[in-house]
Amino acid sequence: MGGAIALRLAGQGLDLIGWNRGRDKARLLAAQGLRVADSVEDALAVADICVLVLSDNQAIVDTLFNAETVEMLAGRIILQMGTIAPTESSLLAERVAAAGGAYLEAPVLGSLPEASEGRLIIMAGGEPDVFDRCQPILRLLGQNPRLIGPVGQGAALKLAMNQLIAGLTATFSLSLGLVRAEGINVEQFMDLLRTSALYAPTFDKKLPKYLSHEYGKANFPLKHLLKDVRLFRRVAEPYSMDAALIMTIEAACARAMGQGYGDQDYSSVYEAINPKR
Repeated sequence: MGGAIALRLAGQGLDLIGWNRGRDKARLLAAQGLRVADSVEDALAVADICVLVLSDNQAIVDTLFNAETVEMLAGRIILQMGTIAPTESSLLAERVAAAGGAYLEAPVLGSLPEASEGRLIIMAGGEPDVFDRCQPILRLLGQNPRLIGPVGQGAALKLAMNQLIAGLTATFSLSLGLVRAEGINVEQFMDLLRTSALYAPTFDKKLPKYLSHEYGKANFPLKHLLKDVRLFRRVAEPYSMDAALIMTIEAACARAMGQGYGDQDYSSVYEAINPKR
């Protein structure tokens, strides 16, 4: 996702320099015309706004707060677009502010095609003035970026959205599994479903993967969905929510991970829910 966002911004004329923790990915981006720094320090040195798209909170901490980089945060905006817990985001904001920088969380809903075409749904959390300063970037990535509230609320809303991804995927997998087990024509099932209030476009989007059992092209890999499901459960616990459903989905994702699907599309959770179907 970070590569797609960087290429989108560069393609829209922004003066941009990228950096990636993986050298192979950095080389691929450079081959597509992106200016790539050799280190995060080199990138920060020439950037007023640092856009972060990293896999989890620890990766963000390791990138921003080592001895070489933390002193470079003064006067810069950290625009954090990954999916992390609200408390993690709030702590990041405090540490960035202590270093003299400004912080905005702006997680997104959407995948590689939406990033490449500027159609991401952006849920920001932070100070209105920082949000306004980031608008030239955000509007290139999504048509209507929303400031949800203070830091933490954008992160919480993104977890609520990703829980729906997990829930829709798991429950559709169950329904499709029963249809196939009973020998019902799948297209007949889909024809009826599409005319009902139960339908979600993601069902058709992922259906070929379920039917072929091929999940290799991952815009959003299963390991990241499992991380987000676990984050949702952790964030929901203090509110005394019934976590039984999300724990069941989490267990299914973990089983699919154990089957070797971690780096494949998240819809591969179907294989744990419907073995041999």
